[in-house]
Amino acid sequence: MSEEANMAEAEERTESAKDASAPVSAIPPEELEQLTDDIIAALKTVYDPEIPVDIYELGLIYKVDISDDRDVVVDMTLTAPGCPVAGTMPVMVEDAIRTVEGIADVHVNMTFDPPWDPSRMSDEARVALNMY
Repeated sequence: MSEEANMAEAEERTESAKDASAPVSAIPPEELEQLTDDIIAALKTVYDPEIPVDIYELGLIYKVDISDDRDVVVDMTLTAPGCPVAGTMPVMVEDAIRTVEGIADVHVNMTFDPPWDPSRMSDEARVALNMY
């Protein structure tokens, strides 16, 4: 076998191994995409009371995981550790996500690692806050 053929075969095996090791959801891709879109839409209804921009566009949402059982786990932060809504914001996020049809349970983890900074904001948030 030529060197090129060997390299092509090795590359194909590597790609197959990557595909096999990639996590596969039991939720059909179309449904997972719809759930994701609906969760993002729900997150965009939650606002930091001191900033006229939703928490998603502010970059306060670090991660959203949807399990095969349709449980949702959110890792999020606040603009500052001493934020006065630290106790109520996770409940607001949970309540918003619970409105999404098809979601079983919701848990919100609050983290300050890494700390939030304005670079996490979307362009939409920058425009709304005149920070462009």
